Amino acid sequence: MNNAMKITLATVAAIVLLVLLLRDDSGSKPAPAPSDASAKTGEGSAERKPAERAELMVYCAAGIKGPVEAVAKQYEQEYGVEIHLQYDGSGTLLNSLQVAKQGDLFVSADRSYIEIARGKDLVDEALPVAHQHPVIAVSKGNPKKILTIKDLAREDVKVSLANPEAASVGKQIRKALAAAGEWDALKAAVENRGVFKPTVNQVANDIKLGAVDAGIIWDSTCAQYPDLEAVEAPVLEKEDCEITIGVLRFAKNPTAALRFARYLTAADRGLAAFKKDGYVPVKGDLWEETPELNFFSGGVNRPAIEKTLEEFKAREGCRIVTTYNGCGILVGQMRAGARPDAYLACDNSFADNVQDLFEPMTPVSAMEMIVLVQKGNPHGIKSLKDLANPGLKVGLGHPEQAAFGKLTKDLLAEEGLLDGIMKNCVSQAPAGDMLVNQMSAGSLDASICYIANAMSVKEKFEMIPIPNPKAKAFQPFQISKESKHPYLTARLRDAILSAKSQQRYKDAGFSWKAPANRGAHE
Repeated sequence: MNNAMKITLATVAAIVLLVLLLRDDSGSKPAPAPSDASAKTGEGSAERKPAERAELMVYCAAGIKGPVEAVAKQYEQEYGVEIHLQYDGSGTLLNSLQVAKQGDLFVSADRSYIEIARGKDLVDEALPVAHQHPVIAVSKGNPKKILTIKDLAREDVKVSLANPEAASVGKQIRKALAAAGEWDALKAAVENRGVFKPTVNQVANDIKLGAVDAGIIWDSTCAQYPDLEAVEAPVLEKEDCEITIGVLRFAKNPTAALRFARYLTAADRGLAAFKKDGYVPVKGDLWEETPELNFFSGGVNRPAIEKTLEEFKAREGCRIVTTYNGCGILVGQMRAGARPDAYLACDNSFADNVQDLFEPMTPVSAMEMIVLVQKGNPHGIKSLKDLANPGLKVGLGHPEQAAFGKLTKDLLAEEGLLDGIMKNCVSQAPAGDMLVNQMSAGSLDASICYIANAMSVKEKFEMIPIPNPKAKAFQPFQISKESKHPYLTARLRDAILSAKSQQRYKDAGFSWKAPANRGAHE
C-alpha cells in the first residue's frame, strides 16, 4: 500500500470516528447547544443538564388564558423555549403550588394571590401585567333588563358565579358585596336557582349558552365574548385588580423564568396581546433580551451594594453599568444631560436637587461621619475642635463634589470651627476613600469621612465619633422618570432593600432606614 493510500484511509477513519463521537448510542443527532437551561439555578434547585433545552412550567389563571397562550406561542417561536401552561382558578392553582412545589411561574388574576404566595415562601419576584375589574355580564340586548346587583337576586333570574374559594373574581365579588351588605342575598339566590363554577370562563360560557341569565365576570373576559355585554355596577367597578406574574421560589431556572416574565410584561411584546383582548395593560418595560441599566451611585455605597448588584445581574440576565463617584460630580453629569435609570445618592441633599428627573425617593440607609486618626491617636485628637490645633494636616471632603464634603462644611460652620480647621486643611477630596488612602500613605494626620470609608482598614486607624445629629448622611434610591426599564429598575431597588442586602449594609457600617416589608428575592 503506497503512502497516498495510507493517508486517505487514515483521513476517512478520522472522519468516521468524529461522526461517531458526535452521535449518541441510539444514532440520534447531536444534542442542541444549551440555552437558558444552563444558567445559574435558584436556591435549593438542581442544575439542569447542560444540553437540555430550556422549558418552563407556567401556572395560569383560566380567565387570562387567551393572551398568555398567545404570548407563550410567540416566545416559543422566537426563542425556542418550550412553555407548558396549566390553567385553573387562581385559588386552586395556589393550593396546588403549596402541595406540588414545582413549576417556574404563576400568573394570577389579581395580585392578592401573589402576595399570599410570597407569604408562604412560594414566590420571589412579582411583575405587574394588566388591570381588570368585575362586571355583571348578560346576553346581548340584556333581555332580563338586569341593571343592578339587586336585580341578580330576583326570582326570575338565574345567576352563575365563580367560586370564591377557587377563582379570583369570585373572591373579589364576595369581598366587595359583603362590604356593601349585598353578598348574602346574592349567594342565597345562586344556591337556590343558580350555580357556582370553578373558573370565570365557565361562568361566561354559562351565560353564552343560555344556561343562566347573568353572571359576574371580569370586564376583560366579557370583552372576549361577542355574545355578551357588560353592565357596570359601582360597587364592583372600584375593585380594580392587577394581573400579576410571579417567579416561583422553586423554579429550576429563575433567569429563564424572569426572561419570559419580562417578555410577557414588555410594552412592545406581551402587553400588546393583553390590550388586544380588552385588558388595561400596565406601562411595561421595553423589550430587550439582555437589558442594560445605567446606575449612578455615591462612592460610599459601593461596599454595601456591589455583591447585591452582581447577584441581581446573574439572576435577571441583565447588565448594569455602574458609575461610582462623589454625588456632586454625579449631579453635575445629570444636569449636563446624563440620564441614569437609577441613582443611589450619598445623602438626601444631593438627591433633592435632581428630584425633577426621578420618581419619589425611597429611603435606604444612613451613615455616620467620624474623625479618622492614625492608630494610637498620636496627636491626641478627641473632638472636632482639636482639628484646628496648629501643625495638623487635615483632609476634608470637597463641598461641591461630595455629599460628605457639603455636610462637613455645614457642620463645621454651625459649630464655629470652619475657619480654624480650614487653615489645617491640605486636601479636599471628592470621595472619602481618597482621604483614607492619603492617611494610609501618611500624608494626613486626620480626616473627616464616613465610617464606611474606613471599615475595610479599621485596624490601621481609630475612629472618633462626632456627637452632632447633623454628622449623618441619609442615602435614598431614585428611579428615573425616563427609564426604558422602570420595572426592572424597581426590582433592582427591591434587591437593594432585601433582608440579605440589609445585612450587607450593616456589615459595611450603615444603619438601616428602608420601609418595612420592602424587597423581593432573598
